[in-house]
Amino acid sequence: MSARRDLLQIAVFTVAVAVLAVTARSGVVLNFTMMALYACLMAQSWNLLGGYGGQFSFGNALFFGTGAYAQAIAQLQGHLNPWLALPLAIAAAALVGVIVGALSFRYGLKGSYFALVTLAFAEVFRILALSVPFTGAGVGLMVPLHEGIGNMQFADRRGFVLLALALVVIALLVTSTMRHARFGAWLQAVRDNEDAARAIGVDPFRVKLGAIALSGAFMGAAGALYVQVFQYIDPGLAYGPTTSVEALVAAIVGGLGTLWGPVLGALVLNLLAEVTRGLFGSLPGINMVIYGAVLIVIVMFAPRGILGLGRSVRGLWSRGTVPPPPQEVARG
Repeated sequence: MSARRDLLQIAVFTVAVAVLAVTARSGVVLNFTMMALYACLMAQSWNLLGGYGGQFSFGNALFFGTGAYAQAIAQLQGHLNPWLALPLAIAAAALVGVIVGALSFRYGLKGSYFALVTLAFAEVFRILALSVPFTGAGVGLMVPLHEGIGNMQFADRRGFVLLALALVVIALLVTSTMRHARFGAWLQAVRDNEDAARAIGVDPFRVKLGAIALSGAFMGAAGALYVQVFQYIDPGLAYGPTTSVEALVAAIVGGLGTLWGPVLGALVLNLLAEVTRGLFGSLPGINMVIYGAVLIVIVMFAPRGILGLGRSVRGLWSRGTVPPPPQEVARG
């Protein structure tokens, strides 16, 4: 029943956003919707590994940058159509996830050690991208504009909104399927207690490896989408800490280990970004300050995120409105 409810909610979400994309006449609305969906994709990627798997990563930009560079290089040097380059970019990011996971989980790294290792890998890849010629070194890569749906370039933001929506819906469907399947139960068992999971026959190494591969795939898809929208990538954009922070903050703010928490968190943070931009203009670093402040507030007062806070309030309200049971009449 819960899986059917997830599918119904995803269908309603898909139709609502698609109708908005088709009917919206404002470029501002379309751009906001596109960026919110892009943030949703990154947050859902982080949630698969951090929320359901309990493996907090500080370096998900590693997968984002790999997907972005794979998408750009496949077009510029491999002369591939962008639609064919997209699955290659996703596969490349997933492969990097498997390699990093194999090196980390094989030696039992978890918690803060795993977080620092992912951050270190992202920095290593950033330095490599600055040094090798096929990434454009410090100059970066610019994807040429060839308009047309066949080249994944659209006349306005409407097409990119629908493309981002398709990727987000796939991520939601995978997450929903995973959490109702045996793999999802294994993953959450590993998150809660690896030793207990191992005692009942679960292989934590393989389960965590699968989770990081999925996380890398969707983060790589976000990187490929970024390249197609902005037609440019450089090492700072690809592997910088800003992308990792955006992904993890949106997931934590919305609610870890939930289907809709990352979507809600991404929407809230993008609304805050728009308000901040209106108040402070393009003040450098202001978004990161706001994200940090929001994260501190959520961790202190709503550790289960906005979605968890809403459920707690609803539960308290329900308990408060249920009439008390009738008192038993004392017998003399």
